[in-house]
Amino acid sequence: MHIEPGVLDAVKVTAANGAALATLAVYSPALVRQPVELVKAVFAALFFSVFMEIYHLPVGPSELHFIGASAVYFTFGFLPTLFGFAVGLLLQGALFEPQDLLHLGVNSLSLIVPLVAVHETVGKRFFAEGVAKTAVTWGRIMAFDAAYYAGVVAMVGFWLFWGEEATPLADWALFAASYLPLVLCEPVFTFVALKGVNRLTAASPLRRVTALDRLALA
Repeated sequence: MHIEPGVLDAVKVTAANGAALATLAVYSPALVRQPVELVKAVFAALFFSVFMEIYHLPVGPSELHFIGASAVYFTFGFLPTLFGFAVGLLLQGALFEPQDLLHLGVNSLSLIVPLVAVHETVGKRFFAEGVAKTAVTWGRIMAFDAAYYAGVVAMVGFWLFWGEEATPLADWALFAASYLPLVLCEPVFTFVALKGVNRLTAASPLRRVTALDRLALA
């Protein structure tokens, strides 16, 4: 999901940085009102950074990463995941890939725009209050991941279409197809991870820095 330096000109990069900051600013008040959400965001950023470094592979015009989107989302919740993605990309750029800092806003939008869309359309029901919660099952995690990664692929396509040089459709299609194994495998990882974290934190103070008490785990 990384966009390589040189694909977008300085004006477009600046616009993307502004859009990313504006998006985070909209959700900042809800985050800072609850200090525990800030702690969750730190954990989300750390786990996301580790997942990204575990597996990443250049594919076509971009890179395939193990993002762990559903695992981070269901473990820590929407707001911590939103900010965790942006902070995680900052950490990854600062520590491992300094050239990626140029497109920090671009790459952040590639992850947080699909997250907002999937949360508003699919994810909210899992964290609903005052009504019967929707159980987090393997099949529903798979549906979440399919929708999320379709959004990530679409965002990469948008940046390439908006770029300075034309990218062959076949190259983008190769990148899109590369996410199919993740859509099939990541839900299994997420389901197992949620079960494991749920058991490990059942009687631990760490339970407070997860969102598991708000979920109905199948």
